Amino acid sequence: MFDLIIASFIGIVIGTCTGMIPGIHVNTAGAIMFASSALLLSYISAEFLCVVFVSMSIAHALIEFVPSMLLSVPEEGTATSILPGHRMVLEGRSKEAIRIVSVGGFGAILVVIIMMPIFALALPFLQGISKPYTWIILTIVSIYMIHRLSSGNIAFLWSLLLFVLSGILGWLMLQTPISSGISLMFLFSGLFGISTILFSLNDSSSIPHQNRFYDLVIDKDAIKSIFAGGTAGAILGFLPGFGPAQGSIIAQGACGRSDESDDTKNFLLANSGLNTSDTLFSLIAIYLIGNPRSGIAVYMSYLISEFTLSHLLIFTFASLIAVSISLMICLRLGDIFSNLMEGIDYKKLSIVVILLMILILYSFAVIYEGPILYLTLALITTTAMGLVPHYLGLSKSHLMGVLILPAIIVYMQMYI
Repeated sequence: MFDLIIASFIGIVIGTCTGMIPGIHVNTAGAIMFASSALLLSYISAEFLCVVFVSMSIAHALIEFVPSMLLSVPEEGTATSILPGHRMVLEGRSKEAIRIVSVGGFGAILVVIIMMPIFALALPFLQGISKPYTWIILTIVSIYMIHRLSSGNIAFLWSLLLFVLSGILGWLMLQTPISSGISLMFLFSGLFGISTILFSLNDSSSIPHQNRFYDLVIDKDAIKSIFAGGTAGAILGFLPGFGPAQGSIIAQGACGRSDESDDTKNFLLANSGLNTSDTLFSLIAIYLIGNPRSGIAVYMSYLISEFTLSHLLIFTFASLIAVSISLMICLRLGDIFSNLMEGIDYKKLSIVVILLMILILYSFAVIYEGPILYLTLALITTTAMGLVPHYLGLSKSHLMGVLILPAIIVYMQMYI
C-alpha cells in the first residue's frame, strides 16, 4: 500500500507540471510513459504505473485551471471557463476564482465517489438504451442551451449561426488526416484563447490589484453546482459522443441563475467539477462498461488485462489522494501567480502569452508534421470567429459547436 501512495505523489508531480505548461495535454505525458512501459515494468508493477496515471490525470484536470484562467490558455475541459475566469482576474478577483474552481473540482470527486453505487447500477443500463438516440439528445440539449443563453430572438439566431459555423469548421478540421490533437489545439487556441486575449486588450492596460480577501460562501446554490458538475461528469462517462464540450452545456444549464456574480461562481464550480469528475469516470468506465473513454484510460486497459473491483477501489483511493493534494497545490500556485501578475503591463503580458501559445502550437505542428499553411488559415479563422461573440454580447459557449455538431453528425450517420 505504501508504494501505491508513492505512486500517487509521483503522478501528482507530473500532473502539476503538465497542467501548468500551456498547450501540454495530460495524454502527451501519458503517451510517453506508456511508450516506456516495457522498461518501467521491469522495476515497478502495472498497478503502480496505473496509479501514477490516475493521480496524474486528476492533478492535471484541476491544476490546468490556473493557466487557463489567469493566462487565457484553453483546453477542451477548461475552454468555457476562460471568459468568466478571465473577467474575474481583470476585476482583481483571481484568488477567489482559483478557490472556486479548486472547491468545485474537489467537491465533484467526492460526489462521484459517494454516488458511485447508484451510478454503477443505473448508468450502464441507460448507456445501453441511449446509444441510438445520442444525436437527438445532443441536438435537444444544444438548442435548449442556445435558447436559454440568448436574450432575444435576434441573439438566438446569431448564437445558432455561431454554433453551426463553428460546428462546420470543427467537422472540416476533424475530417482531415491531421492529428486530432493538433487540430483541437489550433481550434481551441483561436476560438477561446487568442481571441479572448485580443479583445481584453481594449479593457485594461495593466492587471489591477488582486484582492487579498475574498468571500467564498458554500451555500445551497454552490452545493447544487458542485453536484451538477459531478453528475455531468458521470453522464459523460457513459453516454457515447459526450465530452467536456457537451458536459459544459449540461453543467451550465444546471447552475441556475441569480445575479451575475453568483451565476459566474456557480458556473465555474460546475465546470471545474465536470472536468475532474469526467477524468475519474473515464477510468471507472473501464470497470463498469468495459469502455475506456480517454487516452489515459486506454493505456491503463492495456496494462491491466482484467479490471477488477480491487483495482477500482485502489484507483478511487488514489483519486481522492490526488484531488486533496492538488487542491492545496492549486490554491498555492494560484496565489503565487496572482501576486506575480499584479502591476504587470497587461498588454505586454498578453502579447507574450499569445506569442508563447503560437510557439507551442507550431512546435507541435512541426513535430507531428502538420500542414503549416492549412493550420495557419485555421488559426486565423478561429481567432476571427472567437472575436464575434465579444462584439455581439453573446456567450462563447456557443462556439462549443466545434465539437458538438461533429458528434451529432457522426452518431446520426451511425443510427439512421
